[in-house]
Amino acid sequence: MSRIEIYDTTLRDGAQAEGISFSLQDKLLLVKRLDSMGFDFVEGGYPGSNEKDMQFFQRVAEMDLANVKVCAFGMTRRKGIAVENDAGLQSLLDSKAPVITLVGKSSEFQATEVIRADVCENIEMIADSVSYMVAAGREVIFDGEHFFDGWKYGRQYALNTLRAAVDAGATRLVLCDTNGGTMPDEIARITADVVEIFSSKVGIGIHAHNDCDLSAANTLAAVHAGATQVQGTINGFGERCGNADLISVIANLALKMPDYEVLSTHAVEHLTELSRYVYEMVNMNFRSRQPFVGKSAFAHKGGMHVSGIARNTSSYEHITPESVGNERRILVSELSGRSNLAELATKHNIEHDSKLMDKILARVVSMENAGYQFEAADGSFDLLVKRCMGTFRPHFERLNYHVNVETEHDGKVTTEATVKIRVPAKEGEEDEIRHEVAEGDGPINALDAAMRKALNGTFPTLRDMHLVDYKVRVINSEAATAAGVRVVVESQDNTDVWGTVGVSENIIEASWIALADSLEYKLYKDEKKSAGTS
Repeated sequence: MSRIEIYDTTLRDGAQAEGISFSLQDKLLLVKRLDSMGFDFVEGGYPGSNEKDMQFFQRVAEMDLANVKVCAFGMTRRKGIAVENDAGLQSLLDSKAPVITLVGKSSEFQATEVIRADVCENIEMIADSVSYMVAAGREVIFDGEHFFDGWKYGRQYALNTLRAAVDAGATRLVLCDTNGGTMPDEIARITADVVEIFSSKVGIGIHAHNDCDLSAANTLAAVHAGATQVQGTINGFGERCGNADLISVIANLALKMPDYEVLSTHAVEHLTELSRYVYEMVNMNFRSRQPFVGKSAFAHKGGMHVSGIARNTSSYEHITPESVGNERRILVSELSGRSNLAELATKHNIEHDSKLMDKILARVVSMENAGYQFEAADGSFDLLVKRCMGTFRPHFERLNYHVNVETEHDGKVTTEATVKIRVPAKEGEEDEIRHEVAEGDGPINALDAAMRKALNGTFPTLRDMHLVDYKVRVINSEAATAAGVRVVVESQDNTDVWGTVGVSENIIEASWIALADSLEYKLYKDEKKSAGTS
């Protein structure tokens, strides 16, 4: 098997994406995570551009890394300036990074029209910069910027830029599809030519951008043509449309291309965890349809699909979800057949009760006609099943609630919620009435706080639960401000994540329904867990 080096540039190229920023601590934590999975190279940033990146290189040098080589990124010397006087090159040396990734123009058009350098001087800039770093004891990776466009503009000049880097001591040549406009067949053909010329001396890498939605395909095409290093970012973050998504690239190399080896043993099984870790780090929602690791990657909704999955999972899944750390999800909607319900209902042991299954399906269809959706509301669906079974026993009963929002002349907004609930008593005791008030940042936060004050004394495990997402969707927009709304709440505790849904013409009431279901689901879940371990 051939080892393919994984070069991560999330902390540099990924950070150039719109809306993404990493703190110094974020960067150090991600390096540690990638090292534990066996990544080969991590590009930490451009030390000449900002103080944070320089601090990163100082701090990362103190870390005990088992697998990762940390790379500092920078450009070749500026035209007309000697290497020893170039501030950018000096900052690379000052970073103490063991590997320096130098980017230089591999396109005659880019050299003459963008940096306005003579074609010969551009070659000299590459050679001088690489040899300067090698003389200082650093390993050098050369990124040939705009290489594929440069090849099509002038093949020989593009090759001359690579040859200058090799002759100066670079250990790897990385071919960059900087504009992201090259097709996979072109990538394969050009990479194969470069491999034939240079692979006896240096390793060949690929750095693809996603402007044509082909970066992963282009990366794999380059590997098939002989490239031994792939560059990209976690979740495909990057400039414009992003970079090659290393999550998909790694999964394909490990699971679909048996001639190649990547990362550490079993690391691929943690790809979903890694993907979501980085989303959380940059405060972005998961991309549900992301291949391999998205929440919808192994979600099945059509009745025929679910029926097939029940017989043999390979009927509608190209790999097992567990191989990348993901999980299978069966969705329920008005499009669902009995197979969907049977699969979801197995936890309740009712899959053989045809009358009950019909009752549940009819209830789902009726509620979805009213605006409900259960695809992202597994908690509400479980409670619906219990209600249809007649086994639902509420942990609390709403008597009334009141939400008050006041604005003051200085623009300050104060929100207060009052709830009055009945908590059913144990046998032989009387029901207890709880009446609590709480302030919050908004009406839903205030209601949640008041409910917790009312319930925490009886149900202390609610302290482990918190809301992680809140979504509102207008159902019938033609009704304007009188339209019905659907609220979906996503909640989480120490072990699980679940969704609940509420529908009403009143957004507060819809939110209450979803919030109440979320609390009920948590309490039922904890009771089941306690019964199973007692």
